[in-house]
Formats: sequence, C-alpha cells, structure tokens
Amino acid sequence: MSLFLASAAGVALDAVFGEPKGWHPLVAFGQMAERIEQRFNQSGGGWRSHGVSAWCIAVLPITLVVGLLAQVPAFGWCVEIFALYFALGLKSLGEHAHAVVKALRLGDLPLARERVGYMVSRNTRELDATGVARAGTESVLENGSDAVFASLFWFLVAGAPGVVLYRLSNTLDAMWGYRTERFERFGWAAAKIDDLLNYIPARLVALTYALCGRTRQALHCWRTQAPLWDSPNAGPVMAAGAGALNVTLGGPAYYHGELHERPELGDGPQPRARDIERAMNRVWAGVLLWLLIVLGVELTLA
Repeated sequence: MSLFLASAAGVALDAVFGEPKGWHPLVAFGQMAERIEQRFNQSGGGWRSHGVSAWCIAVLPITLVVGLLAQVPAFGWCVEIFALYFALGLKSLGEHAHAVVKALRLGDLPLARERVGYMVSRNTRELDATGVARAGTESVLENGSDAVFASLFWFLVAGAPGVVLYRLSNTLDAMWGYRTERFERFGWAAAKIDDLLNYIPARLVALTYALCGRTRQALHCWRTQAPLWDSPNAGPVMAAGAGALNVTLGGPAYYHGELHERPELGDGPQPRARDIERAMNRVWAGVLLWLLIVLGVELTLA
C-alpha cells in the first residue's frame, strides 16, 4: 500500500471518527505507565537509570509487537493505518479548540477557563478573556506539532513502529517529563527522548506554519525569538506560529502553582477567540500540505 494512501486513510479516519469514545489504546497505555512508574519510582525520587529502564519496558515491547504485526501479509496495511489513526489527535484538538471559542463568544468566561484548562497544564482560574484566547492559541499550535505533525512525520519515516514509538514516548513525557521533586531524575529520560524525537518534526512544523501564514514575519520571529524560549522544540513552533498568525503569544503564566516569566513571541495584537480558529486552520492546512508533498514525491518516483 502506498505511503500516501496509508497516511491519507489514517488522517481521514481521525477526521471522521476522532478519538474512540469507548476505549483508547493510549488511555490503556497511560494506566500501564502509571503502574510502571509506581514500581520503579516508589520513593518519588528514582535515579535516571530507573527512568531509562521504565521507559524501555513501557515502550519497546509494544513497538516491537506492532512492527511485527505490520509485516504480516494481507494484514499489515491495516495495522499501519490504525497505528496512525490512534496516534493522531487532529479532530480532538479541533473539538477542544471549538469549545473554548464557543464559550468566549458567548461571554461565559468561567466556562472558557474550564474548557481551555482541558488543553493546557497551566492554571487557568484567573485568566481573563485575552488570557484564555492566548492559552488556547498556544495549545493549538504546540499540540498540533506534538499530536499531529510529529506523529505523521514518524509514520512517514518508519511506518507503524515509528509512529507508535513516537506517540508512546510523547505520552510518557506528558506523564513523567516534569521538573518536580518526584520526576526531576526519574523523568529525565522521557523528557530527553521526547525532545530528540521532536527535534526535526518541530522545525518542519515551524516551516509549515510559516508557509501557511505570514511567511516572512514567521521566519523572522522563528529566527529571533525561538532561542529565548525554554523548550528547544516548542520555541520554533510557537514563534513561527505566532508570527504566521500576526499575534503576540507567550508572557507570564502559572504552571503547577509557580509563575513562569516567559518571553513574548510573535509580532501583533493580543489574540482573540477567532485566532484560536485561525491557528486550527493552519494545522489543517499544514496536514493537507504534507499529504500533497507525499503524493507529489510518490508520483515523481513512480
């Protein structure tokens, strides 16, 4: 089965059905990861080597099994498509974004704070309407990179085992990759591996956002502002995305009860509800662009 058809099929399944309503493999994986973390990080301050061992036990066996199943004749193509489908979060991201936009347009700030709280890890209880719009726009840009484009990238590079390896690693980073007393050492491996796996995709996403918006401004923001961000991968994505949308993102935000003085990204007015939608449109446009590029490469090589 061609790479384009498999990729398009996975994206189409996500666009039509979204995340499975009853049971999701990543939910089951998260529950298993919690038990592994409790076993290897009992004291809440496990060594880095414990985190490495836990990561390998959680990720590698599943990746190996999926890779073997993908090689089964007359069945492997189905494994490939559903591996991508389960890894993508495109429709889910759009649904979360729409809920925030709807609440803002209704003037229901408490509901908007609640809805955007489902998308971000920061404290949203004190945000005003602008703060909610900023958090929502940032989340769409960053989660678009992590949950959509990076999954698609690793599927294009390494098929089903590639996308599974990436998505499980990204999930562990979301669970263990915090600089808290409990995870400072134990979660080091999960955070570093996720940074490594996202390094190339994040820069391709930054370029994609630039091409789908104000290209020159986005590239300028990427070059001058991304190095100021504390995350080596989120910096390019957020800076280019803010520049492409012509809005200002970043600024102070509370995470886990602590104030983080983040630099401002982009060049333009403060975001509003419509900018969350505009960011989501950039993600959709970028996915279509990537699929067209894959199709073009296949036709050229055929």
